[in-house]
Amino acid sequence: MLPRERVIAQLNHKEPDLVPMGENHIHHSLVEEYLKREVMYGNGFAELKACWDGRRNDYIQDSIDTLTELPKLLGHDYLRIPASPVDKEYKKPKMLGEYSWEDDTGRQFHYNPGVGQLVSQTYNTEMTIDELPDVNEDFTVDESELDVIRGVIAEMKETHFIIARLPLDGSFAYKQTVGIEEYMIRMILDPDFVKKASEVYVNRSIAYINAFFDAGADAVMPTDDYADNRGLMMGYERFAELILPGIKKQVEATHARGGYFIKHTDGRTWDILDDLVAIGVDGWHGIQSSIGMDFKLLKEKYRGKLCFFGGVNCETLIQGSPEDVEQEVKYAIQHAAPGGGLVLASGNGLENGTTLENYAAMMEAREKYGRYPIQS
Repeated sequence: MLPRERVIAQLNHKEPDLVPMGENHIHHSLVEEYLKREVMYGNGFAELKACWDGRRNDYIQDSIDTLTELPKLLGHDYLRIPASPVDKEYKKPKMLGEYSWEDDTGRQFHYNPGVGQLVSQTYNTEMTIDELPDVNEDFTVDESELDVIRGVIAEMKETHFIIARLPLDGSFAYKQTVGIEEYMIRMILDPDFVKKASEVYVNRSIAYINAFFDAGADAVMPTDDYADNRGLMMGYERFAELILPGIKKQVEATHARGGYFIKHTDGRTWDILDDLVAIGVDGWHGIQSSIGMDFKLLKEKYRGKLCFFGGVNCETLIQGSPEDVEQEVKYAIQHAAPGGGLVLASGNGLENGTTLENYAAMMEAREKYGRYPIQS
């Protein structure tokens, strides 16, 4: 079977020849070890610098090259592709340090190169509901934001399953508004602000959903997280009232285009999985078995209803042994793969510190245990 056919079979709870595999992201230090060259893709600060220095097109080509080389090298069946930076003139910000800066609106940002992403930024915590965009305002995706996914699709669509990563989710719209602490306070004290913010930014996310399907994607993945290792950050009632309706709109927009909706949200999510299944979510990524999201229990409850993207804890790939990795792969496959419904992946992505030896063990264990019919 082709790699994309394996993923489609699992999403439809049918058994392919082999459990498919992929990763949402790979830390750029690992990418460079695999490809034996420097890369900009996956390095958020390199992306920003390329845009500031007028080298946006170099970043686009580097991303296309990286995203088409890696799956072939690692035997991946799916690729997750982000939106591209808009093709425009970028103004270099005022640098406050090597990885800190201030933009022309006065907002400050700090990038952590070890983590590979922004770790802090300033928000307008005084924002009022009237400062939010109009709910009915037209929002058009800039065509240049599709440059990378179009380049990858041109080479990989016939063989691999293409997932588009939404550049904004909107269902939990604190990043677009007042920051997480203030947003969660407003979920209690000012729910009208939260409802409007969600509607505005979910509508924009749906514009991206349609644009990515126009470009040829097979699925979309929004990435707002709702839980930590203890459970839902905002509690179930506020999730159901203020977040779930937005996800439902996204699912409906995706299915209207004939695509698959794969939700990323890690943490302890038992309280919301019934709801995600009820509104038609096809797949779920962000499974942390180390905090109780056990594949045996998940399969018993959601067999034939939800496709699981996961299998190995990120901390095991960093701190564990190859034998530990093999045992986690074996457990996930034996319990979640029968009857379809499993795509093997790390719990989040290949983070900084993941060893090549451990990831090799994960790939080898997929070959050892992942051939259908699955052996108990």
